[in-house]
Amino acid sequence: MTYHTMRRRLFGFASSLSLLGALLATAPYSLDTQAATLPAERTSLGGTTMPNDATRPHARSHPLATFWGALDLQPKDAWERLRASFEWNDQWRADAGHARVQHWIDEYRSNPGNIAEITERARPWLTWIVQQVEARGLPGEIALVPFIESSFDPEARSHFGAAGLWQIMPRTGEALGLRRNNVWDGRLDVVRSTEAALDYIETQADQWYEGDIELSLAAYNAGAGTVNQARRVAQSQGKTGEYWDLSLPSETMDYVPKLLAIAAIIAEPEHYGVELPDIEGGPAFAQVPVTRRVTLDEAARLAGVSEQRLAELNPGLRAKVAHPGQVDELLVPMGHAQRLVAALGNSPMDDANGTTDIHVVQRGDTLSSIASRHAVAAADLARWNGLDQPDALQPGQQLTLSGR
Repeated sequence: MTYHTMRRRLFGFASSLSLLGALLATAPYSLDTQAATLPAERTSLGGTTMPNDATRPHARSHPLATFWGALDLQPKDAWERLRASFEWNDQWRADAGHARVQHWIDEYRSNPGNIAEITERARPWLTWIVQQVEARGLPGEIALVPFIESSFDPEARSHFGAAGLWQIMPRTGEALGLRRNNVWDGRLDVVRSTEAALDYIETQADQWYEGDIELSLAAYNAGAGTVNQARRVAQSQGKTGEYWDLSLPSETMDYVPKLLAIAAIIAEPEHYGVELPDIEGGPAFAQVPVTRRVTLDEAARLAGVSEQRLAELNPGLRAKVAHPGQVDELLVPMGHAQRLVAALGNSPMDDANGTTDIHVVQRGDTLSSIASRHAVAAADLARWNGLDQPDALQPGQQLTLSGR
């Protein structure tokens, strides 16, 4: 089941050398197997900026555009869209991995309620992730990697330090450009981590495996160094070195079979006695640029949604404040984006001292306490205010809380 990726863009990784080191030495380790699998302002829709046909000459009259536009009008839920993008559905049945995949089908079928619970958790994210997988021309099964990695829990953490929907390790996240500090963890942000994880899978496939996505998935789990060594051993024994030939750590031996098993069940849920929740085929959220400092409760009030709902859509925001110097955008339930865009553009937020983005130093304040209070990094606070001696703060001194 070799799939050759098509590179549509260059990736802006923090450093190609650091990425190479991360690919060889680390992987976004999965959670424990049982826990993870068996228990006209700019507004983007579902992560994609909507094109304005009026600005594209002849776009409306082109017959292909009309054809595809008509197809887009056809109702299709997330599961139908996902099934249509599956590419590995039948191949495993005659593959060397048949028994291994069937084992996991039986395991999942033994607890159908658990599958329903996990897929329900996928509701806000599934359609958007399927769209990203489709856009890259990847097999649709890749959209189900979060099922086996984190049970579709964006805040899942493993004992090894992996975090988020895609269970990305700290070093790998840094190599992929996912920022992490006391107010933000890009590994927990679903949009950023999904883009990074798909970059990671595609890059490994191209770097090491001539586009073989199965081998890249194994490397995603165990690290490219482990998989490359197993390939060399298999090839020395006269085997081709594909995924099914390799002797790998037990979790990695199960990794692709589990993915194929859950895809098989989703392809034919009635056959396997599983009921999937209804998930619409349209985007569940919009991305709203953070143009000024805003607290989560204020953003929720301005958008007309509950703070809890907004927090669930923005798990990467570790503090309850979004600062434009640190957070690019907030995810907002579809239908509420324009309200928040308009409000952020028209109503500056004052802090507790009555001034915009200013903190007046009080007796006993320290740089770290001020930074924590306003959900900014102490190093940024020092840099923005030109503080060569951060310990020498004076009562009454005014500090800007913005890099602007």
